[in-house]
Amino acid sequence: MSELVNRVAASPILSINMEEFYPQEERVLFDLKPFLFQELILREKEFRQALKELDWSIYNNKWVAVTCTADAIVPTWAFMLVCTYLESDSKGYVVGSLETLEQHIAETALAKMDLAEFANRPVVIKGCSKFPIPLFAYGRLVSLLQSQAKSLMFGEPCSTVPLYKKPKA
Repeated sequence: MSELVNRVAASPILSINMEEFYPQEERVLFDLKPFLFQELILREKEFRQALKELDWSIYNNKWVAVTCTADAIVPTWAFMLVCTYLESDSKGYVVGSLETLEQHIAETALAKMDLAEFANRPVVIKGCSKFPIPLFAYGRLVSLLQSQAKSLMFGEPCSTVPLYKKPKA
């Protein structure tokens, strides 16, 4: 009787599961709208006082998008001032939408990858995850790996969709 061999496990294919390294902490919106007088005007003295009195611990270990949903002209420094408070409490922040925040999170996570380990190797990018990974992150991962990997595939190691194969020199 012949021994069963797991050819997938024995292959040189590297598998990337973004769920394993993609940040999963809560994402929240910090809206300047409630700090505006009649949702139109930012009064500096009152704004600064309100920020001082705010319980910033609610942003501990959370990703924060700082924005203003009111149709008002808000000075740039107001967004920057909020950021100074978020620096020590939040996981990270951006001035912009939740979508902009998600792009920042993806860039932050992918920047930590050691791309050298994928040099001239076939790579499978796993697609199923319990945590939602944005399409942006998958696209950015391809752009980082394409210059390194021998080939890129999507799916599971036993059933993949080919994406890219490095041309022979």
